[in-house]
Order: sequence, then C-alpha cells, then structure tokens
Amino acid sequence: MSAKKRVAILISGRGSNMSALIEATKNPDYPAQIVGVISNTPAAPGLAIASRHNLPTAVHQLKSYADKNATDAAITATLKSWQTDIVCLAGFMRILSDEFAHQWHNRLINIHPSLLPRYKGLNTHRRALEAKDKVHGCSVHHVVAELDAGPVILQHEVPVLPDDTEETLEQRVLIAEHQLYPKALVALIEQTGSRP
Repeated sequence: MSAKKRVAILISGRGSNMSALIEATKNPDYPAQIVGVISNTPAAPGLAIASRHNLPTAVHQLKSYADKNATDAAITATLKSWQTDIVCLAGFMRILSDEFAHQWHNRLINIHPSLLPRYKGLNTHRRALEAKDKVHGCSVHHVVAELDAGPVILQHEVPVLPDDTEETLEQRVLIAEHQLYPKALVALIEQTGSRP
C-alpha cells in the first residue's frame, strides 16, 4: 500500500469539518493522515479539538505580519515543516493570497456551502432561499486565485424544504459537508495518484 498523503487543515472557528476529516482518518484504510492544524484565530475552538487529538497546531494572524503575502509565506513554512502534501480549508475565513494559491496548485481544496458555481462567497443559504431553489447543497473544490472558482471535485445535494429557514437549511447542509469532505479528499488523492 502506498504511503498515506500528509494533510494539513486550515481553520478559523469551531472546526466541525476538521473534526469530520480527523474521524475519517481513524479508519486504517483511509488514504490520508492529518499532520497539523493552522488557524488565523488564536481563540478558534478547533485548535483545542486538534490538540486533544495530539495534532500539532499553529496560529498565523494577519496582524502579526507585514501583509497578506508575509502571513501566507509563514503558513507555507509551517506546512512545509510538516511535510504537507495536501491543504484542506475547513471554515478558514480569510482569502489567501494569489501566490499561496499558485504555490499549492492542485493540492489546496476548500468546502463551500452551495452547489458551485451558484452562490460564491457568503450568505449562501439565505440566497438559496431568496431564489426559491428546490435544491441546495455543498461543494468541495480546488482553490484558485479567484474566489470559489476552482474546479469542483465533488458535490452533495440537499433538498430545500418548504418550511426551511436559513438556520435549518444551514444545519442540514453542514451534516452533508461532514459526509462530503472526507469523500472528496479520497477522490482528490485518487485523481492525483502518485503525482507529487
């Protein structure tokens, strides 16, 4: 069996998708291992969860560096110190620099709460309800310089119910996200095969 891909996760908050990925890696047959978690928020609850799983953590705040490029260079230095193969964004609420996206091209993925290319950016559940969509969902996609514009790896559809509110729809989409992200990471690894 080939070596497991070394995956680092970037978070800003509670890290629920991070937790879903950590749980997936507990299966001995899962083709990835989590090697560390980085947050841009020192108080992110997800950092404590990562520590409980004995995962290395790091914090890189924008205000600690000269600019976004310097911050992202520091993130890359941490990722390289962990010998990271793939970077998963899991609720990382900051737009990364173009340089970072280029440096990690085809090895940087994100989960987004809509069926891309619909509803890039924020407030996706509200926008789906306002549009009276019958189907909503989530997507895992490659990260490119343009926001939420990279090729989609996998999607999961969630029906919009007649009595849905923004909150109820968000809760059901989040459950779908937790199912989708581990599957999409496997799909990425299978797509890239043995490519570095």
